[in-house]
Amino acid sequence: MGEMQCRNLGVPTYAFNERGEPVIGEVGELVVTGPIPNMPLYFWGDENNVRYLESYFEFFYDEAGNPYWRHGDWLKLIDRPESVTAIIYGRSDSTINRHGIRMGTAEIYDPIEALPEIVDSLVIDLEYLGRDSRLLLFVQLQPGHELDSKLIERIRTTMKTAVSARMLPDEIHSVPVVPRNLTGKKLEVPIRKLLLGNALDNVLTRDTLAEPTSIDWFLEFSARHNSNC
Repeated sequence: MGEMQCRNLGVPTYAFNERGEPVIGEVGELVVTGPIPNMPLYFWGDENNVRYLESYFEFFYDEAGNPYWRHGDWLKLIDRPESVTAIIYGRSDSTINRHGIRMGTAEIYDPIEALPEIVDSLVIDLEYLGRDSRLLLFVQLQPGHELDSKLIERIRTTMKTAVSARMLPDEIHSVPVVPRNLTGKKLEVPIRKLLLGNALDNVLTRDTLAEPTSIDWFLEFSARHNSNC
């Protein structure tokens, strides 16, 4: 978490709520509504800017349908007499920042899903608003396999050697199916928001899921998780 005395000159920075509305005194998504000099133009090797657009421009839009830049951090703006103070709380997207190491989730999925027992996986970091990181790993297993102590140890050993010991999950859970949208993308950010206590209606609709019932296990898990917080 960091505090800035004011917004940068010439940078139209706002905190947006779930409805895409700018808010003051509340935590929201850090959104920049206009171009700034240090905004990247593309990712190297990203054909047709697919990753670039998915990462920053598929979340909030103006009334004409033009996309805003969403930076991927939680922000609170506080209106004070001398200026508007900005407090940045950390990542709001699927990027993991754990024990000082920042890593994309794809780097974790590759070695885990190479294990023959695992069909698919989903990793969620519940670090939020200054709280410590809590890393949850969900695995979809091949038929006939179960998440026993031996498989858990193999997963942890694989992550330690192929990823980083600092990225070892706090919990590993077996799930019937990993939720994906209609284009096959894992629903990392919606599941993260759900596990942080957001209502399903504010996170996604079942019509956007490749398998509409794939969210049910996570709804039950979220209810149990948040009731124990």
